[in-house]
Amino acid sequence: MAAQAKKTVYDFTVKDVKGQDVDLSKYRGKVLLIVNVASQWYAKRFELFKLDYSINTPTRIFANVVFLLTGFLVICWCSGFTNSNYPELTTLYQKYKDQGLEVLAFPCNQFGGQEPGSNEQIQEFACTRFKAEYPVFSKVNVNGKEADPLYKFLKSSKGGFLGDSIKWNFTKFLVNNEGEVVDRYAPTTSPLSIEKDIKKLLNAA
Repeated sequence: MAAQAKKTVYDFTVKDVKGQDVDLSKYRGKVLLIVNVASQWYAKRFELFKLDYSINTPTRIFANVVFLLTGFLVICWCSGFTNSNYPELTTLYQKYKDQGLEVLAFPCNQFGGQEPGSNEQIQEFACTRFKAEYPVFSKVNVNGKEADPLYKFLKSSKGGFLGDSIKWNFTKFLVNNEGEVVDRYAPTTSPLSIEKDIKKLLNAA
């Protein structure tokens, strides 16, 4: 019996901002940076998720985020990443689009309610304020039962800190030119800091 073909991002269809289907196989042969984005930002304390076991560790500080692991809860104070990530994503796209890089932005309102607008408002914000030339798709859920199938695949392909769930806006997945997820980066990771990884994949194409 023939071996079953390995699933890739090309097996998924998503919606653009007008609700039209977009077959991701159109990006075959491209290096993809897939990011869940948000338009708003502000300091916020929230319970990130509950653990299945009790632990107590010191506060962990990353760039714009403070994590406190206490008991069964992971509590986070976050000041947002919109104003840093959007410009850097635009810089990467403009620099490498002619070499085969595509940035795919998926708005999500699951983290602090930081993406409350309509698809059209979100696209206008990204394109006007941050000069985004890359595609911005329809708003999706990235966690929970209603998570978009693409994001279920991305998370199962590359887990993250303390589990597979997306922890905040601007989590990044890097996909090679064969549609395989090769790396995952936390919201605290600057897009420009992964430029070397992008160049490596582009050079291997």
